[in-house]
Amino acid sequence: MDLSEFLETFKRKYRDQRIRTDGGVQQRTTSQHSSWWHSDFVRSMPYWLPPFLLMGFFVYGAIGWNFIISLTDYSGFGTADYTNLDLENYFRAFSDPEVIDAARNTLVLLVAFTLICLIVGLLLAILLDRQVRFENTFRTIYLLPMSLSFIVTGQFWLWMYNVNHGIVNKILGIFGLGPYNWIGNPKLVLGAVIFALVWQFSGYAMVVYLAALRAISDDQFEAAKVDGATTMRMYRRVIVPQLRPAIISAAVVLMIFALKAFSFLYSIFGGFRPQKGSDILATKMVREAFVTQEWAYGSSIAIILFLMALAVIGPYLYYQHQEGNL
Repeated sequence: MDLSEFLETFKRKYRDQRIRTDGGVQQRTTSQHSSWWHSDFVRSMPYWLPPFLLMGFFVYGAIGWNFIISLTDYSGFGTADYTNLDLENYFRAFSDPEVIDAARNTLVLLVAFTLICLIVGLLLAILLDRQVRFENTFRTIYLLPMSLSFIVTGQFWLWMYNVNHGIVNKILGIFGLGPYNWIGNPKLVLGAVIFALVWQFSGYAMVVYLAALRAISDDQFEAAKVDGATTMRMYRRVIVPQLRPAIISAAVVLMIFALKAFSFLYSIFGGFRPQKGSDILATKMVREAFVTQEWAYGSSIAIILFLMALAVIGPYLYYQHQEGNL
């Protein structure tokens, strides 16, 4: 054995050993020196890295680029000038009466639609939880509208709200009311939109509540009855407080649906400019970008809408993190 082979053997032996504090030699275990390349993190990369990169580029990268566009004066033609970035479009948006009205309508739609859906969904879930006959049939009927797209729902309610031939005015006419121009009246149109969306998505809240109700032990119902609690008090004091995770999850999803109501409004009004009183940030954003060709201004409105969505999902993610679910 020459000198180079001896040194290589000594290095290899030294790497596989660790000197103990008491002067002895402890053999290194294989797990202590397992290569980083053989870790679970690296071996799982082929499964999570491609979608992570695709989402990072096409979603978050697009959001970042949209924000940069909003700082320019880009009009959709030619190349954007990135040398002079400012917040002029945001100052313009916060002083634009149409944007303010659209933001107010968006908030009203967001809050009213979510609250009404949660209440209606809870009532439907409680009724079905009472072991009624044909439960599966009723559950399917209540959930069926959610399977429809916004376009189909918009056309359906456009016919329902027709001034002369709509079934809504026909029913009200039986009681001597109407007819009302639900779509053309600025004071009624937002309420009509909220009602139609509640019809479509209250079934989703019902299913979430029903799953949470079925997870509650029957012993709690029996114990409340033994204590003399009425049905109303039992649900108010015992059952509903335990539905908090379901309420939060359903509320977040419903608020996201409310922020995505552009397709519904486009279907009803047949364009990017809905009736006054129902314009939301999504329709205003698309109108500025594709009708007036002010892409930078439309991008700034898109960022405002994104921040609203982030304000909805952010607290929910924090709550899930605190609960140990993330």
